[in-house]
Amino acid sequence: MVIKPESIAPESRLPSTHPELDRIDLRLLGALQANARSTYAELGALVGLKPPAVHDRVKRLEARGFVRSYAAQLDARRVGYALTAFVSAYCAPDLDYDRFTAAVQAFHEIIEIHSVAGDETYLLKVVTRSTAHLDDFLTRLKRVEGVGRTRTTVVLSTPFERGGLPVEALA
Repeated sequence: MVIKPESIAPESRLPSTHPELDRIDLRLLGALQANARSTYAELGALVGLKPPAVHDRVKRLEARGFVRSYAAQLDARRVGYALTAFVSAYCAPDLDYDRFTAAVQAFHEIIEIHSVAGDETYLLKVVTRSTAHLDDFLTRLKRVEGVGRTRTTVVLSTPFERGGLPVEALA
């Protein structure tokens, strides 16, 4: 994906609502989310800076922890994961959270895990090759110490995935 240059209105140079980021930083972060392979020249055309200035800003954003990593977004179905599901894990009140987290990190099917408010303790996003694979995963998950029960919601379709944070909305 090639980023199309856009002119920056003078008011976009005003400070953003984020205390550590200005509007140029936010636009750079948004552009990097859209295409982390963009050149500094492409990014510079987008924000109205020369490539060396963009390079300095991107390196500063990386050093300050705003950019955690760069990765390719793979198509789960194309690589063999035909099924996506959200699994609610209802855990015992005396759950050892560190042990639980360590145990489930070994499950390669889990691509996200969130500690949540509500009846369930954790919400897991999982990918599996089939319903049989999902059944096997759930059997193994229920053996983890502290897991009382689970509830599974199978994803039928995904009309859209944002694939990043709405950083431009912070400006």
